[in-house]
Amino acid sequence: MTTVCNAYVQPLMARYLRALETTLADNGYSCPLYLMTSGGGMTTLESAIRYPIRLVESGPSGGAVLASRLAERLQEQRVVSFDMGGTTAKICLIQDYQPQTARNFEIARAARFQKGSGMPVRIPVIEMIEIGAGGGSIAHVDGMGQLRIGPESAGSVPGAACYGKGGTKPTVTDANLLLGRINPSTFAEGKMPLDVPAAETAIAADVAAPLAVSGLEAAFGVTEMVEENMANAARIHSVEHGADLSTFTMIAFGGGGPLHAVRLAEKLGVQKVIVPANSGVGSAVGFLQAPVAYEVVRSRYMTLDQFDPDAANQVIGAISDEAHSIVSGSDPNAEISLTCTAYMRYVGQGHEIQVPIPAGTLTAQDTATIKASYEAAYGCLYGRTIPQRDIEILSWSMVAATVLPALDIIPNDTPAKGCDPIETRTVFVPSQKAQTDIPVYWRPDMPAGAEFTGPALVAEPQTTTFVTDGFKGRIDADANLILERI
Repeated sequence: MTTVCNAYVQPLMARYLRALETTLADNGYSCPLYLMTSGGGMTTLESAIRYPIRLVESGPSGGAVLASRLAERLQEQRVVSFDMGGTTAKICLIQDYQPQTARNFEIARAARFQKGSGMPVRIPVIEMIEIGAGGGSIAHVDGMGQLRIGPESAGSVPGAACYGKGGTKPTVTDANLLLGRINPSTFAEGKMPLDVPAAETAIAADVAAPLAVSGLEAAFGVTEMVEENMANAARIHSVEHGADLSTFTMIAFGGGGPLHAVRLAEKLGVQKVIVPANSGVGSAVGFLQAPVAYEVVRSRYMTLDQFDPDAANQVIGAISDEAHSIVSGSDPNAEISLTCTAYMRYVGQGHEIQVPIPAGTLTAQDTATIKASYEAAYGCLYGRTIPQRDIEILSWSMVAATVLPALDIIPNDTPAKGCDPIETRTVFVPSQKAQTDIPVYWRPDMPAGAEFTGPALVAEPQTTTFVTDGFKGRIDADANLILERI
């Protein structure tokens, strides 16, 4: 399936990328052109043309890279990234500054967001859950009188009803507007004033009237439902990976992420939320921080009881050379790291897990080390191991990546400072179940050390952060907005 999908899109992608290369050169750009892959690394133009299937979901992987690098700078070892845009929301677990990865992915799903309805491909991907919960997700009441959000989206055209482009269906953006979280006159830096009456009409017709509630209650129901959908998906994902989200820090970005992050954190028991600078374009910022990287996976079956170090070394050597040659082509002088892992499982099982393999030439004595690594990874996921059951290796993976410069740790001793709001706005506060006048802070004007207590709004050019009265906020030395539970 992976081969067929790659062959199907390869001619189209090759024509497009060659045209892009030519156009850039004609306009005086002589620098190399790199593309983001789904595995979280940049790759060369030639590699992208040969294997375009590896570019699937490359955009969201940039957000995971951003969160990983920020987690390292802030020394946050357990992070859940939350990326919400116009159509979808994506959540990724990041531990020890490394995002969860996988090699299975579904594309072209017939039933949107429904597992098993698409074409399975095997490519290196950053593992994240995706649900139909974005700013353009359409709200409706089904035949049983239940409020539903998405997965249908109004898209950018016609978009939310408040865009004034002919849309009549109520969306999450319309609900946030009616709740006061979005300023209709400064949306998109004032270039796109929003139509409040159109949002009121859409919410009233499709949500408030069927549920026999007020327009404000209907709008609050829409945001609560979309946040609960995201929280439920995050709970399931964390349980599947043996993670307790209450011990994690959330990093939120995307145009809609900061609007919903704090309320989502409250539902998940998360104690700290970080909204990085330029969060509205977080994935793009992540591209700038990604290494040039390439992964090669090759099958070579063996069990640990009959471990063959010579065969293993032969496979590792071959995939090391292939991965290294592709990455070194980007910069012959770059320092390149090689990371070897194996996909392993107990004999008789149907799913394997990824386990680190010792560096260097393997010997028979490394069998015990590999087994201990497998049991540690398996126990972390499932809470137990299976004694006296042989373990099998199905395939081997090698990732070559350029070594990035060491990150400076962001100090946490910035002197506290007061800050003045630019205005007050009437906003629906969930804990009070009523509209309340709350302060609005303009983030670009907030100095390092600025502190405030919720409820509040922190506005910036691309997005707005809604802070409930259960959180307090501050700006750190690197312009990140740090929100902590009171």
